[in-house]
Amino acid sequence: MLNLILFGPPGSGKGTQAENLVNHYGLTHISTGDLFRFEMGNDTPLGLKAKEYISKGELVPDEVTIGMLQNKVNSTPEAKGFIFDGFPRTIAQAEALDVFLNEKETTIHILVALDVDDDEIVKRLLNRGLTSGRADDNDEDIIRNRIKVYNAETAQVFDYYGKVDKSVKVEGVGSIEEIFNRLKTEIDKVSA
Repeated sequence: MLNLILFGPPGSGKGTQAENLVNHYGLTHISTGDLFRFEMGNDTPLGLKAKEYISKGELVPDEVTIGMLQNKVNSTPEAKGFIFDGFPRTIAQAEALDVFLNEKETTIHILVALDVDDDEIVKRLLNRGLTSGRADDNDEDIIRNRIKVYNAETAQVFDYYGKVDKSVKVEGVGSIEEIFNRLKTEIDKVSA
């Protein structure tokens, strides 16, 4: 089993690369955004609980997000491994993920962060905003704030896994194939 965390700011190419990694390694991709949409769209108990918080403009507590993630992992016992995308975002979430995976007699093998400078991210998202229909992709101030929040939240998680030599940065600029090959090089070191 191979479990990896795919990190990168909005617009870094995580979605594209996650798809390539799923196809290459046969992993199950778990995006927290997709989990929330599924659970809330199907009015599951956790989805209803998440809606409660969101409707009040509050952050969804870790235990709800972790519960959704556990449901997804538990519903795919045949998985060869998982790509965690957008999770964990905090040390508490990382610790909870580690405990959960340990109970399943597995672990996170690597955290791979797509390293893209802020100006490139802004350029990519403004370009994506031309077709995405997302208001937050059309405003440079909002984009820069999203990057700032990402950097503040995820730096701690990168360091958390770095303490056990599981974090690595991969240059996220170049062709899709070049970036994918860089990712494979790092992942193959832990999956061999």
